[in-house]
Amino acid sequence: MKNIFPIVLLSSLFSFCQRESSVISELYTLPKQLKEVSGIVFTESSKLLWTLEDSGNANEIYAVDNQGKLKKSISIAQTENIDWEDITKDGQGNLYIGDFGNNENTRKDLAIYKIAKDSLQNESVIPSYKISFVYPEQTEFPPKKTKLFYDVEAFVEYKNNFYLFTKNRSKGFDGTTLLYKVPNKAGFHQAELLGEFKAEGDYQNAAITSATISPDGKKVVLLSHSKIWIFQNFTSDNFFSASVNKVDLQHFSQKEAICFKDNTTLLIADEKTKKIGGLVYQLDLSALN
Repeated sequence: MKNIFPIVLLSSLFSFCQRESSVISELYTLPKQLKEVSGIVFTESSKLLWTLEDSGNANEIYAVDNQGKLKKSISIAQTENIDWEDITKDGQGNLYIGDFGNNENTRKDLAIYKIAKDSLQNESVIPSYKISFVYPEQTEFPPKKTKLFYDVEAFVEYKNNFYLFTKNRSKGFDGTTLLYKVPNKAGFHQAELLGEFKAEGDYQNAAITSATISPDGKKVVLLSHSKIWIFQNFTSDNFFSASVNKVDLQHFSQKEAICFKDNTTLLIADEKTKKIGGLVYQLDLSALN
């Protein structure tokens, strides 16, 4: 018993120092009803942060201001929240909901929904269209436990295509995430495998939970619970062929959402778990140089 207190004390001091030296800074607390935020996207025209929650929650998207106040909620009509895992936008400001959470790798109804920017003033919206897709490489539902590559919690829209980054749930996790391409076009599509990337770390620190692309289209960023990976100087849409910079956030929480506010500023959100999280953080990329 006499050794427990020093161990707990050292653990607490480590956590404190980790927070004190964190690369990210807290901006504000999310509205308390948003406990399971799974994606965020910032709209420059309205200065609002749009967000959603994953499976088990409402088929709604929410707008939050820069003080963390809930400004608006929109019901996405005729659309079920099976497992909404990320939200992104295109160059015109239209939003897209990624209903592709697939923890067990058993789903055959993966989808992305377009929410037109002109409809964001309404209280209820029917998606402009639905994109359905499958992964041609997946032939078993579910695959073997060592081949659970087909969950996704991260995507971006770029030049009229979606780019999806898989969350590896395989036994013997080795950090591998796959990059798939799906056209931004209504209808059913075969996702195209473009490449793979091996993130360093164990599942808790290297499984990919969200993605974002800078407004100028020059940087793609992947998020885990404790790190980000910045891909830039790419010459094709296989972002994994570009140079990559890993950044340790020096802060661990259930981070599930990331977006660019501008070309050099990232916003990150985590889920509320007990007394931890439920916050939006900021990271200035220019300060890393």
